[in-house]
Amino acid sequence: MHVVVIGINYKTAPVEIREKLTFGEPELADAMKRLQQQKSILENVIVSTCNRTEIYAVVDQLHTGRYYIKAFLADWFHIDLDTLTPYLNVLENEAAVEHLFRVASGLDSMILGETQILGQVKTSYLLAQEAGTVGTIFNHLFKQAVTFAKRAHSETEIGANAVSVSYAAVELAKKIFGDLSSKHVLIIGAGKMGELAAQNLYGNGVKKVTVVNRTLEKAEQLAKKFAGTAKSLCELSCALLEADIVISSTGAKDYIITKEMMAPLERMRKGRPLFMVDIAVPRDLDPAIAELESIFLYDIDDLEGIVQANLAEREKAARQIENMIGTELVAFQQWLQTLGVVPVIAALREKALAIQAETMKSIERKLPHLSERDRKVLNKHTKSIINQLLRDPILRAKELAAEPNAEEALQLFMKIFNIEDAVEAQKQEKEDGQRAAMPSLQS
Repeated sequence: MHVVVIGINYKTAPVEIREKLTFGEPELADAMKRLQQQKSILENVIVSTCNRTEIYAVVDQLHTGRYYIKAFLADWFHIDLDTLTPYLNVLENEAAVEHLFRVASGLDSMILGETQILGQVKTSYLLAQEAGTVGTIFNHLFKQAVTFAKRAHSETEIGANAVSVSYAAVELAKKIFGDLSSKHVLIIGAGKMGELAAQNLYGNGVKKVTVVNRTLEKAEQLAKKFAGTAKSLCELSCALLEADIVISSTGAKDYIITKEMMAPLERMRKGRPLFMVDIAVPRDLDPAIAELESIFLYDIDDLEGIVQANLAEREKAARQIENMIGTELVAFQQWLQTLGVVPVIAALREKALAIQAETMKSIERKLPHLSERDRKVLNKHTKSIINQLLRDPILRAKELAAEPNAEEALQLFMKIFNIEDAVEAQKQEKEDGQRAAMPSLQS
C-alpha cells in the first residue's frame, strides 16, 4: 500500500486554473465516493479550498493509482488530461505524509501559519468518514495530522502576529487601546483595503463604525456591512471628533486631512487619543499630523514594516514546526510498520487455538466420562498454556515489524511457524471486505 497526494495549489497553478478545479462542500462526498470506485484506490480524502484542490489517497499500486486519480480529476472537471497534467503536484509515501502535516499546520499556506486550513482539512476528513472512503490508514493519519497542527500552533508563535497590512492595523490598535469593544472606528473611503481593516477591527470587538465617502451611496453600502453609519465627506470634521480609530483609503491626489485641520480638532477632543492609519497611495493624511501629541499616525510603509518583522517571526516558528514534523513522520512510519504484523499475529494465534481445539476434542473422546465442569477447567488451562507460549513470539514479531528489514524478518517468522498461507488468506479476506464495503456510485 502507498500514500499519494495529487492536486493543484497556488504554487503550481494560476488562479484561472485553480478556479476551474474547485469542489464545493456539498459535492465533496459524492466526489470521494466516485473516486473510491476507481481501480487501485483503497482510501481517499479530497481537500478543496480557494488556494488548493488536493486528493489524498491510499493506493495498492502507485502507477495505476496515480493514473486513475489524474483521470478522475480531468473527467470530473471536464478538462483534457494533457492540459491538466503540467499543473499537478504529485507526492508519494513519506513526502505525501509530510505534505499533509505541512498543509494542516499552515506551513504550505499562502499566508504562512494561517489556521483556516486546519478547519478545512478536518471538515474534509469528517466528510470522508461519512462517505465511507477512509479506513485504517487515513483514520490514523488524519487524526494525527489534526492533533499535530493544533499542537504546533499552541507550542509556537506561528499564528501570533499579523502578516497582512489590514490586520497589522488591528494589532497596533490593540497596543494603543487594549480592549476595542467600546471604540468608535471611522472609515474614510469605501475601498477594499479600508473595508478589510474595518472587517478585522469589527471581528476583534469593535461595535461602532462610521463610513465617510465622497459618494454617500457607497458609504451606505459599506456601513451596512458593519451595522454602521454613513456620512458624506462634508461631515468629516464632526466624524473625526467622535472617532477613536481612523482608517483612510481614498483615491485622492492631495491630503484630505492636514495638520492645520486636525490641530483645532485635537484641542476639542481634550487629549483623547486618536489612532490614524493611512493606507492610501498617494497618502490621504498629512505626515505632520504625527506631531500632534495625542494622535498616533501610521502609513502603509509603517504597517509593511510591522508585517515584515512579524513574517520573520513566523518563519522562525515555521522552522520549529519543520523539526516537529520530522518526529511525527517517524511516529507514523513506526505505526505503519506495525500494520504488517497484525495478520501475522492473528494467523499465529488462530493456528495455536485450532491446535488447542483439536486437543480438547481428542481429550473428550479419550475421556468421555469427564463432567462439564472438568471440560471447562481443561479448556481454560489449555488456552492459558497457549497464551503463555505465544507471549514471547508475539512480542518478538512486534519488534521485528519495527526493524529496517521488517519484511524479510517477518517472512522468516512466518516460515518458522508455517503460517504463510494463513496470513495471505487473512490479507485477501481484508481486501475483499474493503471492496465490499465501498459505497456504490448510486449511493
